[in-house]
Amino acid sequence: MLAQQKQQIAALFQAALVPFLADTGITANVVLERPRDPAHGDVACNIAMQLAKQLKMNPRELATKIVAAVLDNPAGKALVASADIAGPGFINLRVTDAAKQAVVTTVLEQGAAYGRSDAGNGQHVIIEFVSANPTGPLHVGHGRQAALGDALSALFEAQGYGVTREFYYNDAGVQIHTLATSTQARARGIKPGDANWPDPAYNGDYIADIAADFLAKKTVAASDGAPVTGSGDVDDLESIRAFAVTYLRNEQDIDLQAFGVKFDNYYLESSLYKDGKVESAVNALVANGHTYEDGGALWLRTTDYGDDKDRVMRKTDGTFTYFVPDVAYHIVKFQRGFTQAINVQGSDHHGTIARVRAGLQAVGLDIPQGYPDYVLHKMVTVMKDGAEVKISKRAGSYVTVRDLIEWSGGGDITRGRDAVRFFLISRKADTEFVFDVDVALKTSDENPVYYVQYAHARICRMLQQWGGDPATVAGVDLSPLVAPTEQTLLATLAAYPEVLARAQAELGPHQVAFYLRDLAANLHSFYFAERVLVDDEALKLARLALVVATRQVLRNGLALIGVSAPDQM
Repeated sequence: MLAQQKQQIAALFQAALVPFLADTGITANVVLERPRDPAHGDVACNIAMQLAKQLKMNPRELATKIVAAVLDNPAGKALVASADIAGPGFINLRVTDAAKQAVVTTVLEQGAAYGRSDAGNGQHVIIEFVSANPTGPLHVGHGRQAALGDALSALFEAQGYGVTREFYYNDAGVQIHTLATSTQARARGIKPGDANWPDPAYNGDYIADIAADFLAKKTVAASDGAPVTGSGDVDDLESIRAFAVTYLRNEQDIDLQAFGVKFDNYYLESSLYKDGKVESAVNALVANGHTYEDGGALWLRTTDYGDDKDRVMRKTDGTFTYFVPDVAYHIVKFQRGFTQAINVQGSDHHGTIARVRAGLQAVGLDIPQGYPDYVLHKMVTVMKDGAEVKISKRAGSYVTVRDLIEWSGGGDITRGRDAVRFFLISRKADTEFVFDVDVALKTSDENPVYYVQYAHARICRMLQQWGGDPATVAGVDLSPLVAPTEQTLLATLAAYPEVLARAQAELGPHQVAFYLRDLAANLHSFYFAERVLVDDEALKLARLALVVATRQVLRNGLALIGVSAPDQM
């Protein structure tokens, strides 16, 4: 049901309640839901059960009177076909066929804008995702973040928010030093397994590639930084570090381009130290009395904000723990004007949530409680040829995003990207996911992305067989659309805007993938149950309008999650 129609039905209920609520001081919040069983109707409302006790009435008796008033209201004649009462007082309504069919007209009129809203009113939100350390290629966990974060960003944009996609580079600390020493060892001809190979170290073949290019004095550049040229001096560890970090940032850029993900901004952890943001945050926490010294370390009283124990901020060696620059970074986010911040990260970051939020509360800047929001995802297991794939020769210890795209496409990058994107948001983020490359390569309904894309291609083929201009079906008589599969398809089309709004509010882009699979299933069921290109001209045009609208919504939903909508397969 369209949002406008829901509002109209809610208004009918409000009008029906006026005689009962007058002079009582009681207010009614009419909530309309879709019955779990479509056989019960199109709209359900439990307002009679909510108000019966306050009004000292039997809920079923109250429901009977509300239904009578709704059906008697002339404003609802074109909208409400019938109503009945179930159980102790549930009200079930059935809307008219014309009201159900109206969604086709709305979709055809709004086109690519169908499903979008201005509810966000331009509010600024920053969504940080991927944020990989520049110490190696992007692995499948980063791929899941990329798919989730980009789809979530698109959802917020579709609801009228101003969105900034940000990549935070952890380009400071022990891991970067390990990258530099690993590259230096390779440049000196030392290999993993040799007696003087450093420990810890990165062992993937990509380290040898970096070392070779550094010795060859090649120039590399990341998307947002100045080019860096290798000096070729194996004793200059700082030069090696700068070259290796930029080299890998460029590699990650290539991975993201293959994945079709773009960022509005890149933020370097090192800048927080260089610009004094970390020092400023620590000083503010100390000045506000939320820290103490113990055992030569500086502690933050995170227990004051619900954490299970206080946390070390500055260790005895003078270095800061992991969450301190995170606190400084989120202070910067808030000061940049982002009233909502969302971080898409692996579930291994769960432990930092309480301490980061505690630090933001303790800093004294009136940052809202619960800032930032987190979407934590669980690990991805990759299956190929019936067995789990645990490593990539290139990366040394894990499967890369590029591996997954290449395997899933069978040589077709677009197909591979589509499969990886769709698969990686097709489950709730907090559930573990098995990515089966063999399934991604199938051209059958076992492959969910193929199943959805084929629904789009099937419509395109129908329209090609017809040979007419799809634009001409706008405004046709839709009254012939009364078959059960047509009614189901109409209801699914009408649900799309509500699905987007709920997915954005619940930070759940997987709901879009679920919806697209349902829409595709309903299209396929309709296709096998009803012929479109029939001799009856009125029926043919009505069904053509229905499939054109369905094609539009498939396109809209697939575009939102970064998946293509091919015309043929």
